[in-house]
Amino acid sequence: MKKKFNQLKLNIDSLTVFSNLKNDPVISGFHNLLSALCSKDQEKSIALYSDFAAKLYSSTVSLTDYIRTLVLQDDNFYVKKKAAGEEIPPEISDAAEHELTALQELASVSSKEIQDYLDYDGYLPSWTTRDADLRYNFMEKINNVSRLGYGIFAKYSFFRLEDSEIIPVAHPDCQRLDQLFEYKRERDLIIKNTEALVNGTGASNMLLYGDAGTGKSSTIKAVAAAYAPQGLRIIEVKKNQLSQIPRVMEELASNPLKFILFIDDLSFSGNDDNFSALKATLEGSISGCGENAVIYATSNRRHLVKESFDDRNGDELHLNDTMQETMSLAARFGLTITFQKPDKDSYLAIVKSLAEEYGIEMDENELFKKAEAHAIRKNGRSPRTAKQFIELLKIGI
Repeated sequence: MKKKFNQLKLNIDSLTVFSNLKNDPVISGFHNLLSALCSKDQEKSIALYSDFAAKLYSSTVSLTDYIRTLVLQDDNFYVKKKAAGEEIPPEISDAAEHELTALQELASVSSKEIQDYLDYDGYLPSWTTRDADLRYNFMEKINNVSRLGYGIFAKYSFFRLEDSEIIPVAHPDCQRLDQLFEYKRERDLIIKNTEALVNGTGASNMLLYGDAGTGKSSTIKAVAAAYAPQGLRIIEVKKNQLSQIPRVMEELASNPLKFILFIDDLSFSGNDDNFSALKATLEGSISGCGENAVIYATSNRRHLVKESFDDRNGDELHLNDTMQETMSLAARFGLTITFQKPDKDSYLAIVKSLAEEYGIEMDENELFKKAEAHAIRKNGRSPRTAKQFIELLKIGI
């Protein structure tokens, strides 16, 4: 048994393709435990056994599942080369095969094996193992990498840009498509464009313009969630981060997944550097959008730039050129979709659908009367107003 433990330890030491796993706290803890077992230091082994179990327990009780997840989510050079369609030297392929076999053996080590070897009369926690084929799982993932992704993109679907880093959003705030009512024509256009992106047939950058609360952002997020299983990911970019879009595009260029760069509530004031940065990215820049990424933006302003009468009556000699430039940004989006505030019938249809979804039982005339009164008190009729009204009814307010 000592020989087996020593070989397992050496297998961890020799990881090359999956060398990132050596830095994982659970794998590192297991390595330390194996070293202590080989030295036959019972007291140290017991302490490291408990330390390893505690680290494993923080995620799962299954050692097999833990190592399988690590393998499938590892963001290593082999996966990246495969995803980019590059030729893999046979030496690297052989190393990957050998290491997957070694990790398979590590994932099958039972707590009972170690407990029996320690011959300790006191209590030691246990973990579980199960049958699994890591090599098959890994190769299946490689063959479907354009849909499943790798690294953080295999685990998450929603992201945000933070301090120049793409950070996953573990619990995104989004609705399902079947929870959105009315605006079918607008939604169908967004879905059609997104399907073109997912299928690689050529999608357009898209601007959703319209009144506040009409569901522009909700629709984009719902569509992103619906197509995530087909390899779509969404990254939210703030207005003050627009200059970073070319770098993000370069980073994503070799990724087999498809990406929406989502800019919410877009608008600019005069002399805004971010205006020029976005304009260059949308059209004309050498580092424009790649084939696997598009920009989806929402705005309450048709021309995106805040104007004053002073801007139009200023002292600039070529005033018309400046005005044309400020209006040209919206024109650089290949597809512009307008979301207008619903009329009375559409608003009440949304209210009725939401009431059914939330299980609100009320006379329809009374429901509509209260919904109209709520819209008057708020900012007028909109899907957001309707949802807020129903949510208040649900909690009895």
